Amino acid sequence: MTSLPAKPGLRLSVPEWRTNNQQLSDTAQHERTVSNIVRQEGRCLRDETNSLTSWDERDTSRRLSDRIWDVSRWKEALEDCAKKVDEEMDALTLCKEETEQALAATATPLEVSKECLTLREGRQGLELVVDPVHEQLKEEVQLIERVQQVLQQNIDQAFEQLCVLQEARHQLTADIQNKMDALDIDMSCLSLTTKSPEISLKVNPTRVPTGTSTPHEWVQFTQRNIARAQEAMQVSQQMREDMSLTRAQLQNELETQCRATEFALRKRNHQEEQAHDELQWQIKKTEDEMLEMENDIKDLDADLRAKMADLKLAHTRLENRTYRPGVDLCRDEVQHGLVSEVQQLEETIMALRQKLSEAQHSLQRMKLHHYHMLQDLSSKKEALALEQRSLSTRSCLRTLGDSGRTRLLVVPLANSSGRSILQLQAA
Repeated sequence: MTSLPAKPGLRLSVPEWRTNNQQLSDTAQHERTVSNIVRQEGRCLRDETNSLTSWDERDTSRRLSDRIWDVSRWKEALEDCAKKVDEEMDALTLCKEETEQALAATATPLEVSKECLTLREGRQGLELVVDPVHEQLKEEVQLIERVQQVLQQNIDQAFEQLCVLQEARHQLTADIQNKMDALDIDMSCLSLTTKSPEISLKVNPTRVPTGTSTPHEWVQFTQRNIARAQEAMQVSQQMREDMSLTRAQLQNELETQCRATEFALRKRNHQEEQAHDELQWQIKKTEDEMLEMENDIKDLDADLRAKMADLKLAHTRLENRTYRPGVDLCRDEVQHGLVSEVQQLEETIMALRQKLSEAQHSLQRMKLHHYHMLQDLSSKKEALALEQRSLSTRSCLRTLGDSGRTRLLVVPLANSSGRSILQLQAA
């Protein structure tokens, strides 16, 4: 008997074989139907996308044309504003130069007041006070400096405003340049077609670049640049009108403040003399009291030593009586008297020591205060000398000012329209 070479596989029945053939036929029919549908949809999609692409390209070209017109319009507005900014910068520069020339005539009175303040800064210790003279001198300096400061502030403000105008001009220039570059790019994009040789696929062309703005932000940015420039020009025009209106009352205010300062200086000099004399009297009285206190301290110390001797005597008597023999060691009247004497002496010595300590402390305080008064007297002498030097300095400087006073040039004050408002003349 021979064996089979391999075990036979699973055998299908005839109905199963027919079912398998039917499934193959049905699947083929289904795939052909799906393929037909896909082909029809693909043809429709090609027609639709061709139309949509053509329309989108024409719409993009139209939008590019509109965008080029918008950018050109804003570029012209920026160029017109930049021209006006240049004209205002020239006018403000001329006004600033005129103000600088007017500032040069206000230096001499300030030197007088500052020299007096510098002299009085040499006061030492408690004499370095903020007194009416200091206040008046400060007001005098502030009065002169206020005029100079206003002129200098006008110059500084004009310089700052020129910087603002320059910055606005720079912003306008940068915006104009950006718009010119944007115009070049948009016009180049408008000229491109599908047959242009420089077109190609790009990596992630639909990305949103960093710093991308919206159309509203773009318009606002340009409007803000123009508004900033216009505001800067308005400020500059107002500044040119106000830069020459600050010196009309300078001479009268200076003379009034000068009289007030000299009165305060003479009054302070009198007060310094009184304080100097009063302090000298107080020093003499303190020295007399110190001498009295030193004598009393010597007396207290001598009396304390005497009381210590009495206490030693009482202690010795009490100690010796403790050796009495037998019943004779009696707490008699003598014993009570000695104990009372010791207690009284101890209280007396304590009171004397306390009073001696108080007297010594009082003497030390008087010596310390005496030292402080001597220092203050030295400061007062120096301060009094400085006050007198200040008076002398002001007198000399005032004499020189009266003899060397020159008239300032008449400065016509005019607004931006050129109309003369006021003429300042300082004698």
